[in-house]
Amino acid sequence: MRAAPRGWRVTGWAQTQTGADGGIPMTGDTPTPDTPDSPEAPASPALVRLAEAHGIATEYWSFFGERVKVPATTLRATLRAMGVDATTDATIAAALVTAEDEPWRALLPASTVARTGTGTLVVHVRDGHDVRLSVGLEDGSWRDLAIPDQQPTSHEVDGVRRWRLEIPVPADLPLGWHTVHATESPFGGGEPSRTASAPLVVTPERMPAPPTRPGRHRGWGLMAQLYSVRSHASWGMGDFGDLGDLAALAGERGADFLLVNPVHAAEVTSPIEPSPYLPATRRFLAPLYVRPEDIREVAYLAPAERALVEAARTPVAAGDTDPERIDRDAVWAAKRAALEVIFAAPLSAARRAELAAFAAREGQPLQDFALWCALEEHFAGQQRPVEARDISSPLVVSLREQLADRVAFHVWLQWIADQQLERAQAAATASGMSIGVMHDLAVGVHPQGSDAWSLRDMYAPGIAVGAPPDMYNQQGQTWNQPPWLPAALAEAGYAPLRDMIRTLLRHAGALRIDHVIGLFRLWWIPAGLGPAAGTYVRYDHEAMIGVLMLEAQRAGAVLIGEDLGNVEPWVRDYLSARGILGTSVLWFEREGDGFRPPEQYREALLATVNTHDLPPTAGYLADEHVALRARLGLLTRPVEEELAEADAERATMLALLRERGLIGDSPTEAEVIEALNVFITAAPSRLLGVALVDAVGERRTQNQPGTSTEYPNWQIPLAGPDGRVVLLDDLAQSARFTSLLAAVDARI
Repeated sequence: MRAAPRGWRVTGWAQTQTGADGGIPMTGDTPTPDTPDSPEAPASPALVRLAEAHGIATEYWSFFGERVKVPATTLRATLRAMGVDATTDATIAAALVTAEDEPWRALLPASTVARTGTGTLVVHVRDGHDVRLSVGLEDGSWRDLAIPDQQPTSHEVDGVRRWRLEIPVPADLPLGWHTVHATESPFGGGEPSRTASAPLVVTPERMPAPPTRPGRHRGWGLMAQLYSVRSHASWGMGDFGDLGDLAALAGERGADFLLVNPVHAAEVTSPIEPSPYLPATRRFLAPLYVRPEDIREVAYLAPAERALVEAARTPVAAGDTDPERIDRDAVWAAKRAALEVIFAAPLSAARRAELAAFAAREGQPLQDFALWCALEEHFAGQQRPVEARDISSPLVVSLREQLADRVAFHVWLQWIADQQLERAQAAATASGMSIGVMHDLAVGVHPQGSDAWSLRDMYAPGIAVGAPPDMYNQQGQTWNQPPWLPAALAEAGYAPLRDMIRTLLRHAGALRIDHVIGLFRLWWIPAGLGPAAGTYVRYDHEAMIGVLMLEAQRAGAVLIGEDLGNVEPWVRDYLSARGILGTSVLWFEREGDGFRPPEQYREALLATVNTHDLPPTAGYLADEHVALRARLGLLTRPVEEELAEADAERATMLALLRERGLIGDSPTEAEVIEALNVFITAAPSRLLGVALVDAVGERRTQNQPGTSTEYPNWQIPLAGPDGRVVLLDDLAQSARFTSLLAAVDARI
């Protein structure tokens, strides 16, 4: 579950539907059907067939076990977002014909993703024509494809019969991004009638097991919200320098990984969205985490420029001991001032070459992201012209040149962030970690962010991602994020997904995919209908998981899918068969009225005691989670009932810990937390995670689902049970931290 973003973000989504400044406008006026649907009007059989042809669920089983039929209004709006006209019976009939005929018109499909040693390439050839096929391999070599004898099926389109050929992908084709070339010519020779090229992606069958330290068959690691972990060297929030130091500290104590919150780029102007799960882009990194002093050019600054850097740091560094809240806006204002001073310093010839190589490798997407940042600055506090929403408009083309210096600054920032992340991963592996940094991939992006602007055609207009009603959110949830269009992804050869994963795994050993079910299906909510009136839309999970695996295997990285909640059972089996780990949280592992023994957990798991959407264990033990929800008015039952249920759950768990001899009759809070983490070491799970907040006794939750401005989500600095700040510098001498990590490490 996700907390709603701050208030202006919620209204920003409502503005998006009417084409407000910076949003994703609807494609034209909303058409009216022949007979307007009531909100609950059932869909006609033809509309049902059309929706299903486009991967849209026309019925589903709810969290409460009810079979829900999706109303016509939802199906029409969802189809409209896909560019399909379903307003009348006539347009539905025409769209059904198009859905059947369009694949036959194409000589090659938009893209083909196959597992190594398997897979089929589909070709559609017109009657009276022959076809020749070849593959351009990623390494630059070529290979002709033989077409085996077969009895193809056929279909008449546009008055021409077309034949469907199925060609096995050669079993010895190497993993990678290849290109299929097809040439269609009339029988008996003559000039080619048609040619086509399309991506052919060969992906691994299964991911290898996670690497471990010598003599061990599994690993463990620390989990932290990076922004909350500050040191004496920080600028008011945790940064990439702190990431490397924390990883090294944990690695020296036997940890194999350090899982951190998403470090995707956010806004570059105030207000900066605090939620790391609602980024401007998932492709590039947040300069917020850059440590200015760690940039090489700082060492060569003149005294006056160095003084400017120090002066920028002083006010925000004083906040490192503030236990209340992290102020991202103040941090970024200070860092930006210092970074602009450093950016102005000349680069050596070698450094210029490195920057040029980085920019060339990242290509046009980096230039577009940097342009978006420059435009955010340029239009800050102003009404943005309609033309600015279109990356190809004359205005934006002109501003790209006009703002070239600012574009160059933001390109440089990404280079610096990339280098600092590289050093953090190097520090992690040097400390003995077998995996190192584990990144977290957010579900989606902000509707007014960089990705939604520069990749506008990849996203469904007028749609938000969310979740259907469940026992915790009876009206459902809207996460205010536009979904990818399945067909657009295929047309792009899944390049946006590939490039995003490459960036995240370039300097990391693992990737956790938040809400991994989103690679299989997403809950689409048409504008104005509310989350309960949404429906599921299917994605080509075989292609998306395959691309994910290919890039992870190339990076030597581990994949973990967050598969908590209402996930179809076959999805967990599928992920396990592909070597992708699932996730487990102690408090969710229930069996009857009690808890499932950890020995019965799945092996292909990252098992943990808690997660960032739950209170730290110290807070749970002290009933802080009940008290907080009571203060915020989030309880649906009397406080007494909530407390009684929490006490019963806690008593059951404590009794289980006593049965195993993990605690005595009167354990301290620290002893219980340590025992809970030791308890899950009995699981056969490949990886175990220890929350840093539990290791220091923090009581405050980082994110309270169901709130926006009512609670400072994602802004809580690390502190102990007494409310005093815990700095990274303090951890090595912390008896509580040392004892917990040693207890877990001894049982791995």
